[in-house]
Amino acid sequence: MPTTIYKICERALWREAERAGVFSGAAVDLRDGFIHFSTADQVHETAARHFMGVPDLMLVAVDAAALGGALKWETSRGGDLFPHLYGALPLAAVLWARPLPLDSDRRHVFPELAP
Repeated sequence: MPTTIYKICERALWREAERAGVFSGAAVDLRDGFIHFSTADQVHETAARHFMGVPDLMLVAVDAAALGGALKWETSRGGDLFPHLYGALPLAAVLWARPLPLDSDRRHVFPELAP
């Protein structure tokens, strides 16, 4: 399994998590009962499907191993296994958080991602 997983979220929501010291999830996460993550191979499609043209987003890289048993790999889109965190994300597990800007075609511009 990949060692780094990624979360896309609104900048304001991430700033709130930084103040609180923990990320409890976005509205979709709270609705589904777990925090949705993607691997490096999945995150571009996640952005295109669920965040197309949305400004002011953050890309958060997380150390998957630091999440322990609360992280489950479950079948989702296209039969792929996606990482789902059952519980809040402790900021100690975050490797980095960077803005996810839009290009002139309103597609997100990603930094280099670790697998």
